[in-house]
Amino acid sequence: MANTIHVDVVSAEELIFSGQAEFVALPGEAGELGIYPKHTPLITRIRPGAVRIKVPGQAEDEFVFVAGGLLEVQPNVVTVLADTAIRGKDLDEAKALEAKKQAEELMTNKESAIDYARAQAELAEAIAQLAAIAKLRHRGR
Repeated sequence: MANTIHVDVVSAEELIFSGQAEFVALPGEAGELGIYPKHTPLITRIRPGAVRIKVPGQAEDEFVFVAGGLLEVQPNVVTVLADTAIRGKDLDEAKALEAKKQAEELMTNKESAIDYARAQAELAEAIAQLAAIAKLRHRGR
């Protein structure tokens, strides 16, 4: 397995994924990032969205939804330190739709700039989670 990179996806609560990968894709602060083994070192913030991990010898990619955090890339290790991380198989569409609805309601009842900013962040997270669910559904999972 000379052409792999070690990947760790960690949330505040638990280790979500740890293993070898041929490729990792995730939403960076400036856009979608694709990481192969021996990638140039990098540290960046990540946006809410899906982390896609191509595991060697596995037909289906691993998906993890992340809601912000940091990405550190070293030539042989990728570490995703997520504020929130949920395995793709554990995503709940009904819960995400309800969170989106609540965030939209908060945005219409803006009493302060802080409430509005929090509602915007919650809305962005819910929309990203729904997009990740749609990706999973599209690939036939």
